Amino acid sequence: MSALVFDCDGVLADTERYGHLPAFNATFERFGLPAHWSEQEYGAKLRIGGGKERMASLFDDPAFAAAVPGDRADLLATWHKAKTATFKQLVADGKLPPRPGVARIIREALAAGWTVAVASTSAEESVRAVLENAVGAATASKVPVFAGDIVPAKKPDPAIYQLTVDRLGLNPAETLVVEDSRNGLLAATGAGLRCLVTVNGYTRDEEFTEAVLVVSELGDPGRPPIEVLADRSAARPGDYLTLDDLRACLSVPDSSSGEGR
Repeated sequence: MSALVFDCDGVLADTERYGHLPAFNATFERFGLPAHWSEQEYGAKLRIGGGKERMASLFDDPAFAAAVPGDRADLLATWHKAKTATFKQLVADGKLPPRPGVARIIREALAAGWTVAVASTSAEESVRAVLENAVGAATASKVPVFAGDIVPAKKPDPAIYQLTVDRLGLNPAETLVVEDSRNGLLAATGAGLRCLVTVNGYTRDEEFTEAVLVVSELGDPGRPPIEVLADRSAARPGDYLTLDDLRACLSVPDSSSGEGR
């Protein structure tokens, strides 16, 4: 049986720019912390896997560390809890619309008997909120979520995908991961899984050599055609990706495929 495993942030919705970044900054302001991340600064922080870990990097600045005394583990736990609540409210307020094609593909895959899951090292509450907002409560209830601190290391470590494969009893050869970043791609391929990448504004210029297919988005009927940035699969996408395209990503690559098409 084929399986489709989605990352959350940047894949189900454009959460980084419109959700996590404002939630981090709102949290810094709420607790009177001497920090505020610009979009460019946050882009650099995305190389760090995990929200608490990104917050912990604030202490790399000696001036910040001196200005914020106390037990760092307790402080980070408090800040991250508040940040997660702010993020969930942004989702509830409709500030993070799902990315094109996500709801369509998930529903079609479930209807075709595929296993569909979400694997993310973001906070589980946040991931479930984004998933339900993207596909609706009924569909979300059919999609298992593996998220948060359930693995010892964050992406690009493959632990979260290895756990997902083990818990669901998936066949790696029949499992396709949908990611948006190089860290996520390395996590997926490190677990022996094929990976389709849907880029976003933060990740478009990253290196995706290991991906079987790289596109601007999954796309939907009636939207402008997707942009195929690299294709090393047997898929030949049209204006938007179909379930047949995803099946083709699991096929042995055609030797005539090239990343330039």
